Amino acid sequence: MPSFNDYPHIFTPIKIRNLELKNRLVFSPVVSGHAGVVDGQVTEALVQFLGAQARSGVGMVTIGASPVDHGRARDFFGCLSVCRDEDIPGLHRLVEEVHRYGAAISCEILHAGRIAQPLALKGRKAWVPWLAPDMDPDLFEEINEEQMDEVIDLFCKAAVRLRDAGFDMVLIHGAHGNLVSAFFSPLTNQRTDEYGGSFENRMRFPLKLVKAVREAVGDKMAIDFRISQNEYVEGGTTLEDVITFLKAASPYIDDAHLSGGWIFDPVYVKYMMPGYPQERCLNIPRTAIVHEQLDIPVTCVGNIPDIETAERILAEGKADIVAMARNILADMDFVNKAYRGKADTIRPCLRCIECASRPAKGGGVRCSVNPQLGRELYYRTIQKAEDKKKVVIVGGGPAGMMAAQTARKRGHDVVLFEREERLGGRLKEASVLFCKNDHHARYLEWDIRETMNCGADIRLSVEATPEVVMAENPDEVIVACGGEFVIPPIPGVRGDHVITVTEADLKQKPVGKKVVIIGAGISALECGIQLAYEGHEVSLIDMFPEDKLWREVMNELRSGLIELRDRYDVRLIDESSVKEIGANTVTYARNGVEGVLEADTVVLACGLRPNREVINAFREMMPEVTIVGDARATGNIFAANQDAFNVAVEL
Repeated sequence: MPSFNDYPHIFTPIKIRNLELKNRLVFSPVVSGHAGVVDGQVTEALVQFLGAQARSGVGMVTIGASPVDHGRARDFFGCLSVCRDEDIPGLHRLVEEVHRYGAAISCEILHAGRIAQPLALKGRKAWVPWLAPDMDPDLFEEINEEQMDEVIDLFCKAAVRLRDAGFDMVLIHGAHGNLVSAFFSPLTNQRTDEYGGSFENRMRFPLKLVKAVREAVGDKMAIDFRISQNEYVEGGTTLEDVITFLKAASPYIDDAHLSGGWIFDPVYVKYMMPGYPQERCLNIPRTAIVHEQLDIPVTCVGNIPDIETAERILAEGKADIVAMARNILADMDFVNKAYRGKADTIRPCLRCIECASRPAKGGGVRCSVNPQLGRELYYRTIQKAEDKKKVVIVGGGPAGMMAAQTARKRGHDVVLFEREERLGGRLKEASVLFCKNDHHARYLEWDIRETMNCGADIRLSVEATPEVVMAENPDEVIVACGGEFVIPPIPGVRGDHVITVTEADLKQKPVGKKVVIIGAGISALECGIQLAYEGHEVSLIDMFPEDKLWREVMNELRSGLIELRDRYDVRLIDESSVKEIGANTVTYARNGVEGVLEADTVVLACGLRPNREVINAFREMMPEVTIVGDARATGNIFAANQDAFNVAVEL
């Protein structure tokens, strides 16, 4: 029996103007970075990426952030061009690919305004509604009425091209601080003409825009409008403003897509793409209020963790459609699995935002848990190997598990050795942290289950020495034994009250009231937040200045972690070196001045390094030994999974 009965609201079709969606889950706007970097042309990689999203079973696929002016209006490289008539043949290819899987297709069009990609401007100034005193007049220019008319004309022409190419819907982007949305907010629009001042004036340009687009495309194409239902910044657009605009726009638009946040602000950007530190379903309370006030469908988005939550939102009448991206990127059979009664096999998303980090820099989208994502041209499916091999894997952490699953899909015989009594590696400590446990714990359980059921010979509680491995007579050996902790040469570092970050996270050793963590990387910061959340007094010490810390993650995630750090009063002492660990103190130096902290427990979080002794012992056995994950180069779960997949998929 198909399990659509478990999700009756999701799998109830919905009509939007003349468009009927087969279900109420849509793939929300994503810039995948697959279009031509220079001119935004359609590529085969983009066709295959969008086809993969359509195959997931969603009712509609939405292409993200396609500028109406490829020079002045784009905020990404690798975004799709809808600016030229010669783009239409390529757009046809996208429509054909998505439609053949029964999904509708939409495209988000925008004018970036203040958040325009500087390198794309090529000496031109970005247009903004109002040139604030702190804005550089060499970079920004207050848009005039003639230029507003030009922008409206560009939106109309882009929408018509999409219509003529066969797109079912166009999504006008009026959220997150771009040009259209900046007209709404009194923080970004203090014009003194008829387009500024009262909200009636501030919504005048966006209203003219949606009316003009409706007149341009006619009745056959559905129009969606994306708006920040909450900018999450004091003095921004109010909920009443949002409702007022959407009611006024209702004659011209067919759906309201309610997002949130400001993309150009390092603090408020976290609400635009919330990571694991952020609350789940953060936009839903206000979205529900808007939904009650409108006569058109409402789409919700924002940290919706799973399909069960999506069903509940619809069942409770808080929205008509649920938009998701990261859940579907993590498992490109997401919707189909739920429909077929296999929702428990869906690979969970970690909310780590790695997927957005590469398109932000002009690269293609990738995923921490799904290494096939964005590489559909090469790995739409994993092909069976021509020659069957015996593969021995040392270590059952994320890299070892990915290697085992992938090698089995290739058809190889696999033996995996794990010295602990349970698979998981350092995923286990991540899964117990309160801000990560609902995502990371579910992923850990999924990963272990998939590995145990993949057909590999899993041998737990076995130390894989070179002799044990060679006794298997392997053709290939993959060493995924992880890294070892860096123990700094600090006097007192071997004290009984000095523990590792893993021992602190997993409660393997007692932790006192006053805690000093040496090192302030991501794992240290998360450990400190967890301990402070539990009631400990926590200080972090690091040699780097704060503005150099946590830069390996997206601003959205960094901002969310800093918010938790401040909420739970985790103290950071940056630009400092630890001189000595005493029986209940830590002595440090900062700018030549010595300081002392009380410490019942000292936690070492100075990073990992490959264990060269162990690695070299395996390399001496045979030439066909490959090192992956932290055993090769310390990194995060993205690096571990990608590294292991890249090796195993080519065996």
